[in-house]
Amino acid sequence: MPVLTRLIPSPVVVDISRGALDDLAGLLADQRISTNGKLAFAISGGSGAALRDRFAPLLPNASWYEVGGGTLDDAIKLADAMKSGRYDAVVGLGGGKIIDCAKYAAARIGLPLVAVATNLSHDGLCSPVATLDNDAGRGSYGVPNPIAVVIDLDVIREAPERYIRSGIGDVISNISAVKDWELGHEQRGEAIDGLAAAMARQAGEAILHHPGDVSDDGFLQVLAEGLVLTGISMSVAGDSRPASGACHEINHAFDLLYPKRAAPHGEQCGLGAAFATYLRGDKDTAKLMVEVLRRHRLPVLPADIGFDRDEFVEAVAYAPQTRPGRYTILEHLDLSTDQIRDAYADYAQTIGS
Repeated sequence: MPVLTRLIPSPVVVDISRGALDDLAGLLADQRISTNGKLAFAISGGSGAALRDRFAPLLPNASWYEVGGGTLDDAIKLADAMKSGRYDAVVGLGGGKIIDCAKYAAARIGLPLVAVATNLSHDGLCSPVATLDNDAGRGSYGVPNPIAVVIDLDVIREAPERYIRSGIGDVISNISAVKDWELGHEQRGEAIDGLAAAMARQAGEAILHHPGDVSDDGFLQVLAEGLVLTGISMSVAGDSRPASGACHEINHAFDLLYPKRAAPHGEQCGLGAAFATYLRGDKDTAKLMVEVLRRHRLPVLPADIGFDRDEFVEAVAYAPQTRPGRYTILEHLDLSTDQIRDAYADYAQTIGS
């Protein structure tokens, strides 16, 4: 009888620990990613430059490239600058924008990508997607998974606390996203990958029920692992479905409708997840989400991030347009603007202001 199995796309190495960057060259040499330290680092001009000063003496054969921003043009310029260097790998050292640019550039020049996160703001650090601004707004581009993920908890602690807390909202939103995926399966026969769904859901549940906070190394470890597992779940599924449902549609609507006022990705996703869960009729889970988000000082009402009720209603009404073809609780209910306004009033009253 044949033995059937499948290969799961995932990093060769994941190192989440204090001091993980202290011997990055040795780690990559041990994993045969780069035996001579010929690495091309993509960094920001701010915190990335400070880290270059700290780690450059330990990596004498590396080259360092500052990334201008998070656009498609920035990623293409980065690839063009790196392509003649004969490097073993590209290292994206920074937050989401830097890592996404490095992902795209590495794919463009055919090199493996090492993702080194300096904050835990969202789950893109290990996903097979690079999200980049372009002339049409924002696009998602398929790229290979990082070959390695390194998260130094000492470096994470130096990041602005808001950009650590943001990742909490993004991971918790997995719970709502998986429910939307199951809804698509029930209503439209959409294929669902049980392994991908389990990975994403368990990452969210681990944060939802963890008693710690960002001052606790144990909590940071679980949060970092949750972000990595979420990225791998998307690779297993072949798209972003296990981690992106109505929660992310609402987030994208904020970004598109109010680009100069939008809050960090994970903050908007957490708020979107709590509201979508309430729309789904699961008031107990919605209340638990709200309780946990509030404990971590994350938004649960649009006013918490500077939006009024009508702006939130507009974002929810617009949200399905951000992911054409994706089926979530928003598409299922197909609420009018007045119905969204009434649902929001009930939600706000239920969770308390």
